[in-house]
Amino acid sequence: MSSAVGQRGARLGLIAGLAICVAACSLPAQPVPTYDLIAPRDFGKLRPARGLIEVTVPSALQVLDTEKIVAEPSTGVVTYLSDAQWSDRLPKLLQARMIEAFENSSRIRTVARAGDRVSADAQLVTDIRQFGIEGNQAVVELSVKLIGTRGGRINAAKIFVGRVSAPATSGGAAAAAINDALNIVLVDLVKWTSSKI
Repeated sequence: MSSAVGQRGARLGLIAGLAICVAACSLPAQPVPTYDLIAPRDFGKLRPARGLIEVTVPSALQVLDTEKIVAEPSTGVVTYLSDAQWSDRLPKLLQARMIEAFENSSRIRTVARAGDRVSADAQLVTDIRQFGIEGNQAVVELSVKLIGTRGGRINAAKIFVGRVSAPATSGGAAAAAINDALNIVLVDLVKWTSSKI
């Protein structure tokens, strides 16, 4: 008798446990906070440039070709922040902010997106080497080439690096630090480009 009661109690306990598990598993996942990149507006004094450039979508390895934010707690170990993400895939978002930076500088005569059917003097081709948190720093590294559209020759090339301290390596603080590093790069990029065309 006591054995039957015990078995019935165990079954009821198992059913209750499963019900709790199903209820917990069916709860909607919390949305990951989404952050945008903001292009710089202050470029100091720049020499006006007459050329028309088009900005291509930057290329990137698969680890960076995502809306996730990369964090490297130690050399060679790549993870993603669980509590933050970009508002779009990084290459597309970066292209938009690069164009915006050129427009904000008011020093390039015209800047366009590649594929806009414009007759550009040069094409800005970018490779994203680093873009995220590395240890306790936010690091942005871009390899940029300025290619003449008529001859297809590389007119100029340079690697731009921005590093800032990342006091916190999660959430909005990390995203803000990465944006600060990007602004260093974009200001240098706009100044360099305006001197080459």
